[in-house]
Amino acid sequence: MKLNNYLKVLLICTLTSIGQACATTFATPANSADVIYYGGPIVTVNDQQPLAQAVAVKNGKIVAVGSEDAMKPWTGKSTQQVHLQGKTLVPGFIDGHGHMVNVGVQAISANLLPPPDGGVDSIPALQKVLKEWMVTSAVPKNYGIIIGFGYDDSQLKEKRHPTKEELDEISKDIPIMCFHQSGHIRSYNSKALEIAGITHQTKDPVGGVIQRKAGTPEPNGVFEESAMMLVDTKILPKVGKEEMMNLAAAGQNLYKKYGHTTAQEGLAINGFLLGLSELAKEKKLEIDVVAYPPIMFPGIEKIMQSPLVGKTYHHHLRIGGVKLVLDGSPQGKTAWLSSPYYQVPEGQKNDYSGYGSMSDNDAKKFLLQAYANHWQVITHTNGDKAIDQLIQSVRAAKTAYPKENSIPVMIHGQTLRQDQIPELKKLGIFPSVFPMHTYYWGDWHRDSVLGPERAANISPTKWLLEANMPFSSHHDAPVAFPDMMRVLSTTVNRVTRSGQILGADQRVEPIVGLKAITLWPAMQYGEAKNKGSIEVGKLADLVILSDNPITMDRANIADVKVLQTIKEGKVVYDRKNDSANSTSCIDSEACLRKFAQMNNRSTMFHPSLAHPHTH
Repeated sequence: MKLNNYLKVLLICTLTSIGQACATTFATPANSADVIYYGGPIVTVNDQQPLAQAVAVKNGKIVAVGSEDAMKPWTGKSTQQVHLQGKTLVPGFIDGHGHMVNVGVQAISANLLPPPDGGVDSIPALQKVLKEWMVTSAVPKNYGIIIGFGYDDSQLKEKRHPTKEELDEISKDIPIMCFHQSGHIRSYNSKALEIAGITHQTKDPVGGVIQRKAGTPEPNGVFEESAMMLVDTKILPKVGKEEMMNLAAAGQNLYKKYGHTTAQEGLAINGFLLGLSELAKEKKLEIDVVAYPPIMFPGIEKIMQSPLVGKTYHHHLRIGGVKLVLDGSPQGKTAWLSSPYYQVPEGQKNDYSGYGSMSDNDAKKFLLQAYANHWQVITHTNGDKAIDQLIQSVRAAKTAYPKENSIPVMIHGQTLRQDQIPELKKLGIFPSVFPMHTYYWGDWHRDSVLGPERAANISPTKWLLEANMPFSSHHDAPVAFPDMMRVLSTTVNRVTRSGQILGADQRVEPIVGLKAITLWPAMQYGEAKNKGSIEVGKLADLVILSDNPITMDRANIADVKVLQTIKEGKVVYDRKNDSANSTSCIDSEACLRKFAQMNNRSTMFHPSLAHPHTH
């Protein structure tokens, strides 16, 4: 919304005597509101009443939205009146796609992220960070493993993955695993491969690749997609319930810092579900979490018999459906494209276009299973060929079960083609896209992965808007921090690390970007009646921001800070208390690691639960 329109609506709301458009309340209650917010811009994300002067909350729900005068019937002696001091109130942020528990894995690992989220810009820098982490972390001593998270070959000076020999320089005695930032590739040292029994005779599994030394069958230590399972299941230690709870709690605390009132665990393997369910039982979940266990794993039928399955939250936790993975990562060049990569990876043929995770028949089988059981299915599809497979599979499932009304979700959709959008709309497939790629990997997509034309249209939000399709914008944490202001900024600005605009025609207005992290993901979850906007009758899920992202200079949106996160009327995060709370784990990765290692414990996967992180 332009500034003049914003002020015009505010003036109407202030001067009107009718009050129907700008002040909506229940009948005068016997009891007063618990809290009233006023004194700053209130962006409701409700097209019928886009702005307000004040909001009243009672028993965790919004009971009045309108002018300050409209709050008088709700004001009593016990009503807390919160003056916003000119700060901005918006709906609580809803996670279109992320991995809240897996954020905790990142928290207890060595930080191998490139700038601005870390300092690893070369392989020597990666080696240095891992060596220092070995000294300060309890993980190597207690669990016999070295874990690094987040290196990115596109940002390393060498423009390649670290090899097993380079990791051997850190340790030849302890297994080392380094997560690529995408989560779709790992680098291991020789000890890890030895423990896993990997030799030159080990064949590539279906849906995965073991990279080899040039001209030889010898593994170089870099494993893609399902090939990672060959190693992970052999080297990851067993952990218990308490560790899994700490993992989930650490993730929740970072999510709260960035204004989330609803989070997602988008690959809820058994251990992650254990940690979440135990936190819920102990009433330690303070925001809503929707979990999606992988339909590809054995035992899914038993998991989906849990009482957590469905639309009802149990102490802020529910299982919303299942997760399906159809391809890999575009920045890692494992996503399944319909035409070749702009620059194919070393050792690949000129027509290399990535690969799928499964056959068409298997994809259809999983969609049919989900529809038969009334499970919502969220499907990882980065490449347009994988999106074709999703469309075909959903079409088959809808033909077999025409009355099923669950909402299938396309996750990521990086290379979504314009001709595929009508098919998504026809089949009711909700798009959850990933514009943060324009910042983190936009230059890499343009120059190496996709080329200028395809790169300009990654996560094509404007095409979706023009097709009248609501969409959600996500961060896919821990691939990136769950920073919703950066999500909003990238959706609006599409500026790369080098400061160039990638796909100017795909930019949308700030109010659209705000809807994509509030109201529209609420639609994705089937919860728009209760969440996503500041309206009477909805949950009081709110965020106070340091500035107004709708009217400010859009170039500075990423700098806006979350001051408070409010879940159902309760403040669950307050920025001014960050430094005072030594175990809040909301300031830095170091603090998160401290939380995860309380009582001399650390958190990792149980080997039987390990699975490639799907981004």
